[in-house]
Amino acid sequence: MSAKSQSIFLSVENLSKYFGSFRAIHDISIDIEEGEFACFLGPSGCGKTTLLRCIAGLETQSSGTITQKNVEISKLPPSARDFGIVFQSYALFPNLTVFSNISYGLINHKWGKDKINSRVNELLDLVGLKSHSTKYPGQLSGGEQQRVALVRALATSPGLLLLDEPLSALDAKVRLYLRKQIKDLHRKLGITTIMVTHDQGEAQSMADRIFVMKDGEVIQSGSPKEIYKKANSPFIADFIGITNFIEARIVAKNKVSCNDFEVGCNTEDMIPDLPVRLAIRPECISLNHATSDSENSIDAVIVENEFLGSFQRIYVESTLLSNELLMIDVTSTSLTEMDLTPGSQISITLPPDQIRVYPCD
Repeated sequence: MSAKSQSIFLSVENLSKYFGSFRAIHDISIDIEEGEFACFLGPSGCGKTTLLRCIAGLETQSSGTITQKNVEISKLPPSARDFGIVFQSYALFPNLTVFSNISYGLINHKWGKDKINSRVNELLDLVGLKSHSTKYPGQLSGGEQQRVALVRALATSPGLLLLDEPLSALDAKVRLYLRKQIKDLHRKLGITTIMVTHDQGEAQSMADRIFVMKDGEVIQSGSPKEIYKKANSPFIADFIGITNFIEARIVAKNKVSCNDFEVGCNTEDMIPDLPVRLAIRPECISLNHATSDSENSIDAVIVENEFLGSFQRIYVESTLLSNELLMIDVTSTSLTEMDLTPGSQISITLPPDQIRVYPCD
């Protein structure tokens, strides 16, 4: 057995799921490594929750196989699979205390009383809820309920933790706190984790690897940095973060034309006269008051600026780019020092190595 196969904890091969004539997921093949934190990321209806439910056995795949630690589990019921799961809705028993909610699975697994007490208290300590053990779910905040749901899923020490949009029902500050707490737990316990989310920020801040889904298929996978920096399609470039798009046409190798202004960038093997879309992140565009001699520098006018806390987003336009609005992110300090007010004339530079080129559909 190869070293690679030994490190793979979960393997999904050629998995498809139909609901009647509707194709929810199609021919998905992915591997999850042991101890990895993976995210299924995509817009609503892309199939990410269906894929998670097939892994859990809560849905039966139409075709394909699922293997966990070299054992095929495709036809096993959920009760025979080694996982814990946390739902968006918490799914706590309202008539049971926090302690009883967490110990419920341990009792079903025939744990002894002393062992149960020790395990539940250990878990409550991990999430800072030991003083809440006798409370009922209705007496807890949303964030506290989700922490209880999280440690309940971990109580029996499963090999796999499944998280189905666990933070989407919480307010922004609580989400940020729980992001860190979930990552801390993952780091301490080393448990293989799969999280479903439509929130790009969650995926980028929490995952070791992201699987981007669209229309029931995985269209790109990689580390958060790889997905952000090297999006393989305009859809992903637009879905992950904020991106400027510029219509252009190939004129030569590593050269495109945007309304008669030539832009240097990596065109790879694209043929001349091919219509393309250039993509560049707002933080990658530099600006100066004086005209620059750098490659891809043009004069522009500031149209608007937005205050976004730690930075400001400047909107500029240039006649050389058909007056398309471009977004540029700068620190608030830079904005003050350079007096970047609407109507100001500036020079902007599009670094060639920061431009992605996509053929038009």
